Amino acid sequence: MFDAMDLKILAILQEDCTIPVAEIGKQVGLSTTPCWRRIQKLEEAGVIRRRVALLDPRKVNAGTTVFVAISTSTHSEEWLERFHAAIRDLPEVVEFYRMSGQVDYLLRVVVSDIPAYDAFYKKLISRIELSDVSSTFAMEQIKFTTALPLHFAPKR
Repeated sequence: MFDAMDLKILAILQEDCTIPVAEIGKQVGLSTTPCWRRIQKLEEAGVIRRRVALLDPRKVNAGTTVFVAISTSTHSEEWLERFHAAIRDLPEVVEFYRMSGQVDYLLRVVVSDIPAYDAFYKKLISRIELSDVSSTFAMEQIKFTTALPLHFAPKR
């Protein structure tokens, strides 16, 4: 359960986690120590999983985003474990979901260009048998955020 102060702190941290605790406290109406205690409690509870830097994909030559829809006819636990291990070991995969519906898995893959995706694809299919792999290249990123909507959070 969160109170209004927790939600304000989380909103600030989602936008910029480098803001000093004293400044966060000032923005939410707390002194530094109580603000820091709240942040620590949110970290200990696993609400704040980690603090990271978001990089510009183009500046690190990873500006091509590919959504990869995967279907498989194999659904054994042993295959699933091998598949998860194969995907975890591929740094180009930045998101990995098990889906409902026509597609079994959806990956978000970032690479430098189409030849780099082709190399990724060959690496992927050499590690595990798949029934169907369908790749869709993003032409333009319209919206991107790592900030979660906080209005769903249970309130005290």
